[in-house]
Amino acid sequence: MRLIVARCEVSYAGRLSTVLPEAVRLLMLKPDGTFMVWADGGGSNVKPLNWMVAPTVIEEEAGEDGSLRRLLVRKRGQEDRLEVSIAQVLSDVEHELDALATLEKEGLERELQELLADAPQWCGEGLRLVRREWPTDIGPVDLMCRDGDDEWIAVEIKRVGTIDAVEQLTRYLERIRQDPALGSCRGVLAAQTIKPQARVLAAARGIDCVEVDPAVLRGEREPDLTLFAA
Repeated sequence: MRLIVARCEVSYAGRLSTVLPEAVRLLMLKPDGTFMVWADGGGSNVKPLNWMVAPTVIEEEAGEDGSLRRLLVRKRGQEDRLEVSIAQVLSDVEHELDALATLEKEGLERELQELLADAPQWCGEGLRLVRREWPTDIGPVDLMCRDGDDEWIAVEIKRVGTIDAVEQLTRYLERIRQDPALGSCRGVLAAQTIKPQARVLAAARGIDCVEVDPAVLRGEREPDLTLFAA
């Protein structure tokens, strides 16, 4: 991780154009190519002033004295670009951080993920697991599966399925579908209980809802018989 504290001006060009006037800011360069510009704004709304997620191309220019004078960050395959004009570098250091350790899900959500990973058919007929914690650039999807027609299915698991859970899965699907090979990926929200409002929103978004019982998944009791059960 490279951290640069510098007096600089930051301009962005892409879907729109913005300029951050010259001020002392923190520039963060992550090893994966993610670039962020921070200010000490305080308050609870803590987020970078500007950023660009990986994959990126980062170019540096130095002045005659060898000091850093310009950073250009471009998004691969896109027109988006961040240009940082540096008037003065106050600090430029690199730190080696520990490898990323995924935060463990606690309680029922973690258990549900483990149980459904072993029996993904509870989330839909014919589903088979491809991977747990499928990565996207905004966070991992709990389960990525394929159905009997070999179509991709993203499964998000919650203790209680709410509108927020539907919105979260919608964002994951938007990122996943950017890959042409996964463009038809569908979503499933699996939870012990799903709120009625969440079901309505999920139906409008083309997302299936499945209620699962941990006791049944553990084999502690038989599933409830349905009207047409034999």
